[in-house]
Amino acid sequence: MPEQIAAPVSEFLRERIAAGDFPSAVYLVAEKGEIVFQDALGLAVVEPERIEATSNTIYDLASLTKPLAGGLLCAKLVEKGELDLKQIVEFYLPKFGNQSQFSTFDNSDTLISELLLHTSGFSAWKPFYLFVENRKEIIKEISKILPNFEQSCVTYSDLNFLILTFLHEKLYGGRIDEIAKKEIFEPLNLQNTFYNPPKELRKRIAASEKGNEYEKQMCVDLGFNVEKYGWRDYQIWGEVHDGNCSFMNGVSGHAGLFSTAEETFKIAQQFLASQTKLLKPETCELFRTNFTKGFNEARSIAFQLAETENSTAGDSLSKNSFGHLGFTGTSLWIDPDAERIYILLTNRTHARPLPFANINDARRRFHALAAQTLDER
Repeated sequence: MPEQIAAPVSEFLRERIAAGDFPSAVYLVAEKGEIVFQDALGLAVVEPERIEATSNTIYDLASLTKPLAGGLLCAKLVEKGELDLKQIVEFYLPKFGNQSQFSTFDNSDTLISELLLHTSGFSAWKPFYLFVENRKEIIKEISKILPNFEQSCVTYSDLNFLILTFLHEKLYGGRIDEIAKKEIFEPLNLQNTFYNPPKELRKRIAASEKGNEYEKQMCVDLGFNVEKYGWRDYQIWGEVHDGNCSFMNGVSGHAGLFSTAEETFKIAQQFLASQTKLLKPETCELFRTNFTKGFNEARSIAFQLAETENSTAGDSLSKNSFGHLGFTGTSLWIDPDAERIYILLTNRTHARPLPFANINDARRRFHALAAQTLDER
């Protein structure tokens, strides 16, 4: 079937663009391995020039990096027998550089699975760029943090996937961008997916926030001294929005990935047993299984599950669906029962005064309209 535009979806997104939620939106809806609907709307760049979004626009995926890179790389290690999700972190990271053993990991017995499920008890976020000198010191700093463990509690945390960044780099033997290229991008023949996109592609990339005002205010609210830090004060366009990832030279397991909707779709297929090329079909059960039953949030490996109360999947996707969001305005949900993939990429952090729009209701409506349009074909 040739790809079509889902008119109700496109019209709804035009309304949200006009309302100022985001300047652009690119969506893709697929079923049983085939793209059915896709469209591109609005302006990928508003300032310093105006550039329309297209189906080939590249977006800063932000935290979609967690499952698309970190989660997938973990699954590959599990298949190779090189990673045990029930093992403690210290088993794999007893040292880093010239540092001694990580006493926090030793004392808390943090499991690999707890990092992937966000049940480790680590805080949601810390601006490491304010108090460490380089990328390698981040893991040392995290090792000093005592997790605030609460029984049956999910606390979504960038720190979990920062730890996994260094675990991947040790087990695979290389930097995570090199690992992802070898293990994911090249096998899938991806041409528009990368960390640190080439400068010559800038005009194909959706722009983000001007400066770091959002994170700067977060730091102020947490009591940090922000005066001496060299905050970015220019239009962030063609480089990662996330502050910690920027400090890490644009390369991390928690953020940093850039891609188009079509290539995001190709990676998303790897989580479906009937479509994966990189994993064994049975491994895909890790992504649809609820490992946090009775907790405040339903989580599988690297994903949230649709059975979570008020998830952005909405009521139109099966409760076995799993998905993830990105702070810049990106979203991916996968329905394994119907073999459907829903991708919505926006740049809500661009050309808008603070606060950024909360677009979770828009995400739910997108899924409802897209699912209805699929069902009515």
